[in-house]
Amino acid sequence: MAQFEDVRGRSVRLTDERRAHIENEHPEMEGQIARIEATLLDPDLVVRSKVDTEVEQFYRYYGDTPVGGKHMCVIVKGGSAGPFVVTAYLTDTVKRGEELWRRK
Repeated sequence: MAQFEDVRGRSVRLTDERRAHIENEHPEMEGQIARIEATLLDPDLVVRSKVDTEVEQFYRYYGDTPVGGKHMCVIVKGGSAGPFVVTAYLTDTVKRGEELWRRK
């Protein structure tokens, strides 16, 4: 299990099971753990999910991903044991929702 700090100073867990899920479901994410950490610590934007208010979406744009220029989206869910990474993937679009944090 890995622990990362997010932009608001919280400790966010990435379990071995969630890491395996990310790399198996999104093969382009293999070897991108350092970018998951960087996206949590220094995102461009953090948005609360419209579907689940305990879920936050951290976005950061990378011009040189394995599939070209994309936003990395790291999905974090709060909980009684503290926030944890649910999944992470590369995307062309940023989902709408309540803006919690934006890079200035």
